[in-house]
Amino acid sequence: MALSIHHGLRLDAHTERSTQVPLRAATPPALAVLPLGQHAGSPATPLVSVGESVLLGQAIARPGSEPSTWLHSPVSGKVIAIEPRATPLHRGAPSTCIVIENNGRDRRDDAGVASAEFHVLAPAALRDLIEQGGIVGLGGAMFPTAVKLSLAARSQKRHVLLNGAECEPYISCDYMLMRERANDVVLGAQILLHAVEAEHCTIALEDETPAAERSLRAALEAAGEARIRVVTVASVYPAGGEQQLIESVFGLEVPAGGLPQDVGVLCQNVGTAAAIARWIRDREPLVSRIVTITGHGIAQAANLEARIGTPIAGLVRDCGGYTPAVSRLIVGGSMMGVALPHDDIPLIKGTNCIIAASTEDLAPRGPEMPCIRCGECSRVCPVDLLPQQLHWHGATRDTDALERYGLMDCIECGCCDYVCPSQIPLTERFRDAKPVVAAHIASRARATAARADFEAREARISRLDAEREAQLQKKRREAGGTG
Repeated sequence: MALSIHHGLRLDAHTERSTQVPLRAATPPALAVLPLGQHAGSPATPLVSVGESVLLGQAIARPGSEPSTWLHSPVSGKVIAIEPRATPLHRGAPSTCIVIENNGRDRRDDAGVASAEFHVLAPAALRDLIEQGGIVGLGGAMFPTAVKLSLAARSQKRHVLLNGAECEPYISCDYMLMRERANDVVLGAQILLHAVEAEHCTIALEDETPAAERSLRAALEAAGEARIRVVTVASVYPAGGEQQLIESVFGLEVPAGGLPQDVGVLCQNVGTAAAIARWIRDREPLVSRIVTITGHGIAQAANLEARIGTPIAGLVRDCGGYTPAVSRLIVGGSMMGVALPHDDIPLIKGTNCIIAASTEDLAPRGPEMPCIRCGECSRVCPVDLLPQQLHWHGATRDTDALERYGLMDCIECGCCDYVCPSQIPLTERFRDAKPVVAAHIASRARATAARADFEAREARISRLDAEREAQLQKKRREAGGTG
């Protein structure tokens, strides 16, 4: 029986169009545009200069201050610019990018790390090697994988959980990966088990993806792997949320403000595991990923393996171009994705889906009306928050109340938006309020630390004064006794 999550929504998948054709390679870009900050944490630091020639797979930027990660060239060619360009980050806002002109030769960098069997490496050495591949979480969060592995390795209990529960409508890239490249997922799981010295791994996927489940079970049987099991979860959105998946699979609740390693679980996307396998086995760093191109605004929906840095316009051309029905361009799923202003924006490591949406896919939002306190948003919230209270306090930017009502625990799944009869863009409001609350929390922490430092200084001064006074009194007594 499939495991289920708390609350959430039953949504139509809309993946039939993009999964009818096999996975195929996208056309390499003529210009690869590579943001330095396409991962959670600090931007990478360029290792190349304008005018320099680079090879496919060559490291072109090193990690900044932790957390950060490496960036590699997805083509061979020449660096023609290091400048701000529009990216999917922050809704198309410019960020610093390395721009590489493709020479079409795909000459590879053979000066990388020498090949080695992963199981003969010490776990710490394997984690260091994974870091060099520029691997990040491919489920969308883009957290540097090596940092996550190092944190997990410190836990006393460790269980690897591979997330294949692709609950967002329209997205099918993980399903296609598991269906057509299950061996990569299994190898990635084996590598992760060794990297964090865990004994067991669970691969979780939705119960409505039987073809992917069959492929995974066949790959496990072929590998003779008894440490890895496959489980199914009910196709309820957001079953693929990290905390929701951990609770449904293991019955463990990640504490508020905590991380999966707090309950002894390392959760990674199946795409991340496959990327690790390709890096360790083939010495191919993260220079491409599978992305779903779909929606009724696209001529031929498909899943493409595309080079990082490929313009979205190029991916659209590979799928036959737009149809007259296109009305919006969404990066990500229909629930958590964001609208893009245009398609001259590059694919980045965390881009899992592009929806060329028609009004049939996503109806235009109606005019916003006052909240009627119906409570539907609270009923569906998978984190048990009170979105109406967050909305109320967000309107006045009451940061203390927003923190008290758990804004920072919101996973921005969009369930509350979906059911709101007043058409209030709750998720967008919460997303915009989070940096304000985070800054408030950080400011309070700094003030608390400063107060603690001041009190410690005052206590130290008082202690020293008392010690000096005691020494003076002692000297006076000794002097009086001598007289």
